[in-house]
Amino acid sequence: MIRDKFDAIVVGAGPSGNAAAYTMAKEGLKVLQLERGEYPGSKNVQGAILYADALEKIIPDFREDAPLERHVIEQRLWTMDDTSYVGMHYRSDDFNEEKPNRYTIIRAQFDRWFSGKVREAGAVLLCETTVTELLRDPQGRVIGVRTDRDGGTAFADVVILGEGVNGLVGQRSGLRPELKPDTVALAVKEMHFLPREVIESRFNLAGNEGVVIEAMGTITDGMTGTGFIYTNQESISIGIGCIVSDFAESGRTPYGLLEAFKRHPSVRPLLEGSECKEYAAHLIPEGGYNAMPELFGDGWIVVGDAGQFVNAVHREGSNLAMTTGRVAGETVVWLKRRREMATKANLAEYQRRLEETFVMKDLRKYRRIPDFLHRNKHIFGVYPKLLSAAAQTWFRVDGVDKRAKEKQIFQSFRSGRTLPGLIGDALKLARSWR
Repeated sequence: MIRDKFDAIVVGAGPSGNAAAYTMAKEGLKVLQLERGEYPGSKNVQGAILYADALEKIIPDFREDAPLERHVIEQRLWTMDDTSYVGMHYRSDDFNEEKPNRYTIIRAQFDRWFSGKVREAGAVLLCETTVTELLRDPQGRVIGVRTDRDGGTAFADVVILGEGVNGLVGQRSGLRPELKPDTVALAVKEMHFLPREVIESRFNLAGNEGVVIEAMGTITDGMTGTGFIYTNQESISIGIGCIVSDFAESGRTPYGLLEAFKRHPSVRPLLEGSECKEYAAHLIPEGGYNAMPELFGDGWIVVGDAGQFVNAVHREGSNLAMTTGRVAGETVVWLKRRREMATKANLAEYQRRLEETFVMKDLRKYRRIPDFLHRNKHIFGVYPKLLSAAAQTWFRVDGVDKRAKEKQIFQSFRSGRTLPGLIGDALKLARSWR
């Protein structure tokens, strides 16, 4: 039985929950953190990207002992058809800096490390504990939680919901609607193990340097989605994901897409000889700004994936999660020092502070992109094929003069999409990008 009254209860021990709990605990608040997994990170086996700036604002010296894999020095963007890709690479030795900007990580290891820092700061962590509902006073204000432990009720001045994309506690408590299948993606990921020297040779790396590849095109079979490849120390993370509603309509399976992605001529050599040891599936919020639920109320705050805090355009998630968790924690500390209650009016400070961060600015900027992509799925099929055909025409030396090649490329775009279609797509994208 949990008998004590806490300043704050944090539901979830992922990046957002850990950021919130650490921020409050290090300032002396009495914090209880509840995690339904066997240990923090137990539900996460996949590789991921860590953005240093967001974590540095919470734990400035995290590089001293955090379980980091490789720092990213090269970003590749692939637009793929069935046999090729047209890509853009950016590689810079400037990323071999004293404090690198991005890292690949293994979430299971990283979450456990972050949780250890939270406990060192003074928070109480209970794992294998599922929150079943929020407790309210007669006026409807949230005052604590009920768990699946025997007699497991706990009380606090505020509850921070970092429970992940499903947001079951928030749904059961009427704080948010159920997830809509067109605002969430289902991604599948595998970890393929290779000797580190093989990885470094295949990706032209040295030491702890790393590469990130993000891909779109026919690999998603006409559905809205992307694929990715990350290099770790002794493994490669590879995955692909699409909007859930598209899977339902097409009848395709996520694992089938991943198998096809792995067989692609541009991908297969990167995985050759590897051993797949881990497989995971995960929901990712993709609705963005327009799909956000209410973020705060009397006695409660929402952070991380539960609030749709993912930038689907730039494939950023952990930095938004940690930033929203930190801002929520700072808001609660601010109220505590002012000796003010966590009412809805006072917790509006959380929204005000978020508005000053890149999180809300970026999500608002791209708020129309999800709808644009859902309504224009040909972008994932027609354009990759047109770009590949254009590149092959241009680079193939076959005795045809270059002016004729230019005319052939232009004609292929007109016949593949028509001139009005090309202009219309450009205008719609421009309107969505503002």
